Amino acid sequence: MKLKITTVGNSAGVVLPKELLARLRLDKGDTLYVTELPDGIKLMPYDPTFEQQMDVAESVMRRRRTLLRKLSEN
Repeated sequence: MKLKITTVGNSAGVVLPKELLARLRLDKGDTLYVTELPDGIKLMPYDPTFEQQMDVAESVMRRRRTLLRKLSEN
């Protein structure tokens, strides 16, 4: 997909076609995260750092399921 850089006020911006927004499940006002890679950039509708933190949290919750259940009862 080819995108064109356009003027937005005193800045520059890229207009994302509605088909791409639909594929990314994004809408106006949503946040798009950019990660620099050795061969370019990657655009994602989610924060990769937050995703890593959630993976760790889910791992802890799986290992400590019984303890967490007991804590929630109090």
